[in-house]
Amino acid sequence: MVDVPDQGRRPLVLHVNGRPADTREALACCSGVGYGHSGMPTSGVIPELAAGWGPVLELWEGYASDPDIRLAGSSGGVATALALHAVEQEGMSGVLHITARKDAPHLNETVYSSTREELMAATGSRYAPASPCERLDLVEAAPSPSVLIGKPCDIGGAALARARRPLLDEKLGLTIAIFCAGTPSTRGTLEMIRAAGVTDLDAVTGVRYRGNGWPGAAEVRSRTDRHDENVQSFTYDESWGAILQKHRQWRCHVCADHTGEMADVAVGDPWYRPTGGDPGRSLVLARTERGRAAVRRAVQAGALTLEKVEAGTLPASQMNLLRTRGSVWGRSLVLRTALLPAPRFRGMPAFRFWWRELSMEAKGQSTIGTFRRIRKKRLGTRALVMPAGRADDGPPPGDGD
Repeated sequence: MVDVPDQGRRPLVLHVNGRPADTREALACCSGVGYGHSGMPTSGVIPELAAGWGPVLELWEGYASDPDIRLAGSSGGVATALALHAVEQEGMSGVLHITARKDAPHLNETVYSSTREELMAATGSRYAPASPCERLDLVEAAPSPSVLIGKPCDIGGAALARARRPLLDEKLGLTIAIFCAGTPSTRGTLEMIRAAGVTDLDAVTGVRYRGNGWPGAAEVRSRTDRHDENVQSFTYDESWGAILQKHRQWRCHVCADHTGEMADVAVGDPWYRPTGGDPGRSLVLARTERGRAAVRRAVQAGALTLEKVEAGTLPASQMNLLRTRGSVWGRSLVLRTALLPAPRFRGMPAFRFWWRELSMEAKGQSTIGTFRRIRKKRLGTRALVMPAGRADDGPPPGDGD
């Protein structure tokens, strides 16, 4: 996997004995092709949420009981606290997740953590491309089951992989999805760094997007010529609202799963609450019985402080997501009409939300607007995937396809 600055993390097809490697197995596990529910539970789920939000067995709101984890997390620190509890108290070997690269903090890397210190060093959302599934081999090699934390598409890809690899299925002890509104390409982070007044990437010592309060400030840390550290902060609206979201990848614009429907547990922001002056709260969804049991044990052990909330709290917290799912139906229809690929999401209905949630203008934007984007973004043109110099650890140019 390599970073293509204007697109995101993309697979670099290596050559073996002068010929391209066989990619059929990889494509079978690629969430960009599509994924979904082979059969959604018919009992136990909250019925009014099933069509638009996937299987939800129980819904809570709360936070990590540890105040340091709660403050450092993007919302309430629940993902970190739940994963840490699984490692420290339930015998799991570690957690596969992402963090900022030490040598290039504007990029992400996949790591396997087994201590509180390692997990605390990776708190806060990373609004930059990441591909944790590239190191699922670490989960298979671990002596006991592991936790995977990732975006909805990461968890979807892991679900495809575990269906083909019995050992991986055995070793994935708990999957935690983070709600996602789309991942900006690296170009978004580079623009934020420039907005901080930094022109030399080698001077950047740290990039943070969220956390240390809710929703928290973005920060760009850099060394000055006199070796002092300069810190430039951005509010959430200044970073995500004005810069980063404009660089979301096209793949994210045709994604129907923004709340981690394939995970055991999914966590996100309770945006129905006013922000500011709060150390953070998380909305927590148990999607499987395994996830529900894990959350309940963490609450009983004192790792999480949660209260059960009504089903309506989820749509009130993520008011745009049903309209987003409807838009995905329109965009995908146009792509297929133009003989271009679009992901297929089984068991995630979208047409009803296109029809019911979108205005006539929005319906037109999702269809006619997509025809325009095909031309503007050159969606019908194959993109050459190449490493980007110091921004990546991939093979040298010439080995990729």
